[in-house]
Amino acid sequence: MIYTVTFNPAIDYVIHLHALNFGEVNRSEREEVFYGGKGINVSTVLKNLGMDSVALGFIAGFTGKAIESHLNGIGIATDFIDLGSGFTRVNVKIKARVETDINGQGPDIDEKATDELFGKLDKLRSGDYLILAGSIPAAMPDDIYERIMERLDGRGVNIVVDATRDLLLNVLRYKPFLIKPNNFELGEMFDKKLTTLSEIVEHAKKLREMGARNVLVSMAGDGAALVSETNEVVRMGVPEGRVLNSVGAGDSMVAGFILGYIRSGNYLEAIKLGTACGSATAFSPGLAEKDLVEKLYKTL
Repeated sequence: MIYTVTFNPAIDYVIHLHALNFGEVNRSEREEVFYGGKGINVSTVLKNLGMDSVALGFIAGFTGKAIESHLNGIGIATDFIDLGSGFTRVNVKIKARVETDINGQGPDIDEKATDELFGKLDKLRSGDYLILAGSIPAAMPDDIYERIMERLDGRGVNIVVDATRDLLLNVLRYKPFLIKPNNFELGEMFDKKLTTLSEIVEHAKKLREMGARNVLVSMAGDGAALVSETNEVVRMGVPEGRVLNSVGAGDSMVAGFILGYIRSGNYLEAIKLGTACGSATAFSPGLAEKDLVEKLYKTL
């Protein structure tokens, strides 16, 4: 089974305006609501492609219940911890001549709730996949990824970490199955600006040497590169299309990669499906849908 963890999920309330005029009443041209967070995005894309997962994490208040209801409504199993006070954050995204985001803070997460999450993770079995994605909310200890991986160490759980800088570097000693920095994040980890594919591959190999089993580097319009656990380098370009959306593209790539690997046991197939999923999200107003993923996959 695949499990995803979203520590700080959100409802994204997207408002489209011709222009935002401060100090005045502004009326929207149209509005959209998206239910997300990086782990939830992974679960959603997996579901769109016919693969089940269980979404874990923390919710609170009426907004948290709305996210849980939405996911259950589209067939995604959830095992959230209801914090009992506060409310899951709402992020307001204003799309006008200049885009403006106002992101909510989210509820407090106490030690009791964290221990409850550990109890749920203790039930994972050898061969399961656990996706840890995104930043750590201020209410949680900043070493939570390390604590989770230390707890599961030696249990045969394939852990995927999609995070940045120290969050990622600090877990490498626990040998995550997959990490997915983008090319800029990869350079930041080594305090370098990486400008060529050979430099990107060189530094991805360094992360392999530091403990990661597989390193998948996304490079936006330049595709992706994988350094596998056998030290094989697999390069994948991107299909043609018009970019409409960047939100969730990386999460979609993770979902596609894991699904591709589970189905085939082949890293070329994994990066191919991952690229198709990431591109399908980039070419869509929302997250990747099966029909477009299959269409793009055939062009790679």
